[in-house]
Amino acid sequence: MLRVSVIAPDGKPLMPTKISRANKWIKQGKANRVYNDIQAFQVQLVAEPSGRETQAIAIGIDPGKLYTGIGVQSSVFTLWMAHLVLPFQTVKERMEQRRMMRRGRRGRRINRKLPYNQRAHRQVRFNNRKHKKVPPSIRANRQLELRIVKELCKLYPIICVVYEVVVARGDQGFSPVMVGQYWMLEQLRQLLPIQTRLGWQTANLRDWLNLSKQKTSKSAAIPVTHAVDGVTLATSYFIQWQPWVSGNARGGNWVGEAQITASPFSVIRRPPISRRQLHLMVFAKGGIRRKYGGTTTRHGVRKGDFVSAEMAGRIVYGWVSGDTKRQISVSDINWKRLGQFTARKVQLLQRSTGLLVKPHPGLSILPPLRGSN
Repeated sequence: MLRVSVIAPDGKPLMPTKISRANKWIKQGKANRVYNDIQAFQVQLVAEPSGRETQAIAIGIDPGKLYTGIGVQSSVFTLWMAHLVLPFQTVKERMEQRRMMRRGRRGRRINRKLPYNQRAHRQVRFNNRKHKKVPPSIRANRQLELRIVKELCKLYPIICVVYEVVVARGDQGFSPVMVGQYWMLEQLRQLLPIQTRLGWQTANLRDWLNLSKQKTSKSAAIPVTHAVDGVTLATSYFIQWQPWVSGNARGGNWVGEAQITASPFSVIRRPPISRRQLHLMVFAKGGIRRKYGGTTTRHGVRKGDFVSAEMAGRIVYGWVSGDTKRQISVSDINWKRLGQFTARKVQLLQRSTGLLVKPHPGLSILPPLRGSN
């Protein structure tokens, strides 16, 4: 049975309830539907609830380089799952492009007719090898995960975050992955208590729960690629391995109880919008720079806005990705253009939140029953 989040009149999250009950409250005027950045079904009570007691709810995060799985779990229900498409590759490519553009501008600035010691070379400002700086691509990954955790804390009474960590070999203080991991854990500690798990611990619990993981195509935006590990990590808060020793024998048992159920599943990514370019890769003839990048358009909508567009009797839903003098480009969640539509036939549905969310109601990570289709 699917559950929807409930918040009190003052905005404090309460325990989730059934969809049928939430719809009944809305129909009777006891609650109003409210919208959030991750497009999860959520209601807010009009009057003070009879009680504010809550049960334990945990978030599990399986971070990756290109994709991240997130799961929200209580001891009785799986409440929410997500597949995050991380901006690592996009940020990396744009940082490389920015570096080339800067080198080109510096090269054009230098007068090579002068002696070397009189040329306008940029002076050394600091030793960049002494700072444990998080690379922009890794920081962007962790910031997207942190954004989702903050949104979930507004929906559910979260009490803990279970985060899967990696252990790099060699100098861990210089490893970009480890530096980004330390930064993320420090940010999460400011929000909630944290528990960490290693990959083999996640795999052992996933096998014991009889959950399967698809490892052939990790880019598939389905629950069994990465979200299954997020749910497993969240479940590890309720079910843990208890070792025992008896004489010369050693072993252990799984202690605790939690139920894996169907839940809403969302695919989330950042809109890959280019920033407004102040300089071009190649110097513009005549000094007139063409417009490129930015979020504004000429038709009252911004890039990343969710809209409906009509063409020849066909209506599509997507996000604004560009514009021309008379048309607006609309793209899907993968930022593939669905078409260019006349501006007056494009209707704004929701302003950009910096996230592209494609919800799928009622998906499960449990294996199908024998004999079922």
